[in-house]
Amino acid sequence: MSVTVSSEDRGFTLGDGVFDTALALGGVVFARKRHVARLVAAAQRIGIAIEAAAIEAAMQAALTSAPMILRTTVTRGTAARGLWPASVGAPTLIVATAPWSPSLLGQPARLITASGRRNEFSPTANLKSLGYLDHILAAREAALAEVDDALILNTQGRIACTTIANVFALIAGRLITPSLAEGCLPGIMRALVIEAAPRLGLAVEERPLAPAALAGADAVFLTNSVRFLRPVRSLDGALLGDGGDIVRDLQDIVLNGADSTR
Repeated sequence: MSVTVSSEDRGFTLGDGVFDTALALGGVVFARKRHVARLVAAAQRIGIAIEAAAIEAAMQAALTSAPMILRTTVTRGTAARGLWPASVGAPTLIVATAPWSPSLLGQPARLITASGRRNEFSPTANLKSLGYLDHILAAREAALAEVDDALILNTQGRIACTTIANVFALIAGRLITPSLAEGCLPGIMRALVIEAAPRLGLAVEERPLAPAALAGADAVFLTNSVRFLRPVRSLDGALLGDGGDIVRDLQDIVLNGADSTR
């Protein structure tokens, strides 16, 4: 279904909005309530008032029984020119869909380190804002290097994320992931892995993580809502530990143990 967006919509002209990406299987959005709550909170952070019920209804209208990716976008809507308008109309809410294949699960990833940096001090550092050009250019670097994704460091040279995922490292029996203060997104899959890890006897630490620490890690993996857990095989050409079955076991717990509606 095609949707027409006004040429004066601030999402189009200024990137003034936020978005969410979720997976739907059999007409059910995985972790739906978490996705909706995060999107509502992100919109509120930038001063856009939108009700969870409106997002829920738009998602439901887009669903079929086919496996699909849902991209839900909320913008400030149309307004007169100016960076901060005196008044705006209703927010724009759009749900777009794309087919999903289970072949995306568990695909190993090769990474390079992006040349750009993520600003952990930015007010949008923890938001899925529409201004994604930094990550687009990092993804271009990865494509030119013929690898799968790019590791993005923050201004202190520590790990923030990749272009589309949160990062985890298994080091000395502890599962470590950058804290939100490092500039990463509060990923839905990130949260589910943090909750699942204790069931495998793994303590979780949210703290700064230097890229050099990945070389000695037992396993490194990425998380996002479309690919779930993705083991990292190499960084800048250097092989990384595969961690045995730990990534698969964590993914099984998340897939089978999480309430798909919560």
